[in-house]
Amino acid sequence: MKILRWTAIAAITLTSATALAQGYPNKPVRMVVGFPPGGGTDIVARVISQKLSEWYGQPIVVENRPGATGTIGAYAIAKSAPDGYNLLMGHVNSHGIAPNLFAKLPYDPIKDFAAVAYVGYVPNVLAVHPSVPARSVKELVALAKSKPGAMNYASSGNGSTQHLAGEMFKQLTGTDIVHVPYKGSGDAIKDLLSGTVNMNFDTMPPVLSHIQAGKLRGLAISTPRRLPQLPEVPTFEEEGIKGFDVTNWYGVMAPGGTPRDIVSKLNADINKAMQVPEVRARLEAVGTQLREQSAAECDSFIKAEVTKYAKLIKDANIRIE
Repeated sequence: MKILRWTAIAAITLTSATALAQGYPNKPVRMVVGFPPGGGTDIVARVISQKLSEWYGQPIVVENRPGATGTIGAYAIAKSAPDGYNLLMGHVNSHGIAPNLFAKLPYDPIKDFAAVAYVGYVPNVLAVHPSVPARSVKELVALAKSKPGAMNYASSGNGSTQHLAGEMFKQLTGTDIVHVPYKGSGDAIKDLLSGTVNMNFDTMPPVLSHIQAGKLRGLAISTPRRLPQLPEVPTFEEEGIKGFDVTNWYGVMAPGGTPRDIVSKLNADINKAMQVPEVRARLEAVGTQLREQSAAECDSFIKAEVTKYAKLIKDANIRIE
């Protein structure tokens, strides 16, 4: 009798969850972005939300909750109701870097979230000022090794992807290059253009036009293949730097405990939206390399990112209290 009772309860629960997903959404959905309006994460969130809103007949309201490298927005969703109406446009900072960087973080990047869908990543470009006498990564490594501690690289701040990209480059090449942190990418690029700093590892959008204009020299890009926007810039792999993998990635997440049927529906719809030509065009225009994943694959990816950055941050002895 107990077995029959539990079987009946399970069947009712499954039926209720399926019905919930079939009627979802029947009211506005909130999509939190942990960064200010106008940035890459915000643009990606708004492009995808707009298409989902059209299909669902319900608003997907993008809410910016900037601060603490995306962790304020992430925490807002971590403690929200797991009903499918609270989503986060997650980022490598909030779910890969911050959990290993900050001594105290008010959420667990795995346990407190349900991975919904991976969207894509923006590659990092190693760019140097034209005054640097190196026209390839090999020449740059040789130059840096001949002058330990004499060369430097800019970043948008301690713990940023640019900072960690520089640290990974140093580890993989055995070079001693000084980190110069700024309060944002704009200031870092400004000093790179003036030659105040030698190089940086920024994402493609801020440096693309400067490389194309000859104001900066692109030496390598963190993609599996060369990009049409920068056809003359080789990949790190081509330059003999194997294992260089630091990128700004985006992924939609929900609070832990969100019904699986709703997660599955959102995953399918987000992947479908990324195949719509105008959506792809708008996302690729800001440098996003799109990649479809199942919710399970996205979950595995995030776990791997946490592990990867744990090692990198520990080896580089980086910590923010």
